[in-house]
Amino acid sequence: MASPDLPETMRQIRFTGSGGPEVIAVETAPVPRPGAGQVLIEVVAAGVNRPDVAQRAGVYPPPPGATETPGLEVAGRVIALGEGVTGLAPGDEVCALVISGGYAEFAVAEAGHCLPRPKAVSLVDAGGLPETFFTVYSNVVQRGRLARGESFLVHGGSSGIGATAIQIAKHVGARVFATAGSAEKCRFCEELGADAAIDYKQADFAEEVKRLTDGRGVDVILDMIGASYLPRNLKSLAPDGRLVMIALMGGYKVDGLNITPIMRNRLTFTGSTLRPRPKADKAAIAEGLRKDVWPELDAGRIRTVTHATFPLEQAQQAHELMESSAHLGKILLTTGR
Repeated sequence: MASPDLPETMRQIRFTGSGGPEVIAVETAPVPRPGAGQVLIEVVAAGVNRPDVAQRAGVYPPPPGATETPGLEVAGRVIALGEGVTGLAPGDEVCALVISGGYAEFAVAEAGHCLPRPKAVSLVDAGGLPETFFTVYSNVVQRGRLARGESFLVHGGSSGIGATAIQIAKHVGARVFATAGSAEKCRFCEELGADAAIDYKQADFAEEVKRLTDGRGVDVILDMIGASYLPRNLKSLAPDGRLVMIALMGGYKVDGLNITPIMRNRLTFTGSTLRPRPKADKAAIAEGLRKDVWPELDAGRIRTVTHATFPLEQAQQAHELMESSAHLGKILLTTGR
């Protein structure tokens, strides 16, 4: 079922090659059509994420068969349904995780990867929900098994992932710590609910974690830095602690690592990437969010934090801001629809 005024073409972003923000261009392309089990969304806003930057640089291509158009999350209105879709109707306001194609006026999403716009969140701000909330919930709650009464550390606490992780961990009932790169960013983390924030440019976070926990360490760490943080992450974990890796901004190889602490303290070292996971896995994450986290968003007890919005035509400036790491929270592109 489709809207009778569905246009034939749309604006979207493409990368003219691998490189810096200068390879970002706007083009006209056919409006996609949803397949079985999918919906077509008229995009109001799309989130800008680190994987988009990696794709632009040529090191994180879309999975085979997916559109080359970047963008992993959108919010907007359902405008057409594919065969077999139930529970959604044209006009519904949703946000959705997409495998690619979010930087466009229209995007196709799996129906099972859509969630309703939370009552306390605008449709624009909802564009920054799916990628971070799917990532954090699946890695902190499902994979990291963070439980009430435990302690939690997230690196990059002022990023979109960090802001979400702080709030979800507090919702779980954990004691929360975050690292960030300035006093302003540390204050931002504490305003979101972090019990303490560590300026990693001024102090060794492993030493600070041990001081803040009376030498015990934390139960779960969510890390997007990778190799350069691994030795200190291991030092920061309590016995039976869990380290969950979701990105490799600080590299992926560690020379001369002593793995004895992993064995001695019974540590779990795990990680995941979201984009290549099977559709059923993502649908299960969506269902967990719907039951556990969406009521908190509806009530405004968990919030999305938007740092800046840019019109689609200014995607280059949005990527420049992302790479500067000067933002607090999410960066969004808007279509004007």
